[in-house]
Amino acid sequence: MKHLPRVLIVEDEPAIAELIQVNLKHGGFIPVLAYDSVAAQRELDTMLPDVILLDWMLPGQSGLSLARLWRKQERTRSIPILMLTARGDEPDKVAGLDAGADDYITKPFSTQELLARIRAVLRRRAPESQGDSVTVGALVLDAATHRIAWQGQDLKLGPTEFKLLHYLMKHPERVHSRSSLLDKVWGDHVFIEERTVDVHVKRLREALGAAGAMVETVRGAGYRLTGVVAKTPAATAASAGS
Repeated sequence: MKHLPRVLIVEDEPAIAELIQVNLKHGGFIPVLAYDSVAAQRELDTMLPDVILLDWMLPGQSGLSLARLWRKQERTRSIPILMLTARGDEPDKVAGLDAGADDYITKPFSTQELLARIRAVLRRRAPESQGDSVTVGALVLDAATHRIAWQGQDLKLGPTEFKLLHYLMKHPERVHSRSSLLDKVWGDHVFIEERTVDVHVKRLREALGAAGAMVETVRGAGYRLTGVVAKTPAATAASAGS
């Protein structure tokens, strides 16, 4: 029997929530409604969804704070979050992505766009078809087990950052433009702005910690993953004095 993706809809406006629910049912999903943060957390405690549609403006706890909370918790960290917002300005979109959302959709939106975006984040979450292991310097990624280690220490990455890192590690020392990364990592990039790449690269660097310096910005061109990290002046001086 085919698995139908479970979608948690966190939306406080009943008319919008029920319209999304009907369209998701017709689109081959199992929708679950929650009208506030308390109900949403209760649903998550009962059963984890495959993706979360999260409204920005909620009574009580906002969608932004919920996204940050769920990204910090081990149990919910890897669930894709698609932010629903009436805020169309770039700073607001970036704030949503920085809070932990994998994508955003601005109200009003079409049913086709909503379904396409949900399918896109689910594809990005799906395991890589190649269960390979890739090593660049002291950074090791195992696609089969979905694990990343830096100098033997395990790292935690979200689904989009994992796929982005996997692609960069499979093509090291090459410069990748934002548009090419959208094409290779996101796939359905017709709805996604190039600024999205910058936000996820920032999140990837933060998640990698000391290894974040391996992801280099090539001004005017894009990004590159290198196994040779240049020493900082302080590190160079310390090395010379030892």
